[in-house]
Amino acid sequence: MTKTLAARTSAPALRTIEVPEDATKIIERAVRDILGAIGESPDREGLLETPARVARMYQEVFSGLLEDPCDHLQKVFKADQHDEMVVVRDIGFHSMCEHHLLPFFGKAHIAYLPSEGCLTGLSKLARAVGVLSRRPQLQERLTAQIAKAIEDALKPQAILVVVEAEHMCMAMRGVKSAGSRTLTSVARGLWRHDATARAEVAALLRP
Repeated sequence: MTKTLAARTSAPALRTIEVPEDATKIIERAVRDILGAIGESPDREGLLETPARVARMYQEVFSGLLEDPCDHLQKVFKADQHDEMVVVRDIGFHSMCEHHLLPFFGKAHIAYLPSEGCLTGLSKLARAVGVLSRRPQLQERLTAQIAKAIEDALKPQAILVVVEAEHMCMAMRGVKSAGSRTLTSVARGLWRHDATARAEVAALLRP
């Protein structure tokens, strides 16, 4: 089953944040409390190192909070006479749903129409997706933030971002709908108001 959404959520500022100096210890204490609250013993042999492991894991999977995705898009170059569409498909990502702190993962597809031949490296788009996905996220917001980062950095004539993902908060709990995928899309610039052109570009982004 595939669920499709138009990501209308406005993208919040792509700012970085500061974390407490003792973040590791704070997470470790919280994990010990959770283990105790579900009836486990955090001092059991198999769980002794779990708080430290979870602290390292959280700091890794949420490391995008410490980076500005636009930094990766700042290296731009002018391509002589290149005014045609650029398409990058199948950018893999993993993120964490902010509602349940469970993973969602999938692929992002990006198309943009350069303005005055202003381009960025293809790998830079993937790096920007990586930064934004390594935050507590909603798929709708992630889609909008990818579009905003490209818009802010490149000022293209048009952008279309499509994200498809499977959510563990649907597969592991609640409806337990394993295999269900959600699609979100955001269009900016010329493609936002030209439905025919947007549909043509969207067809190129499909597998």
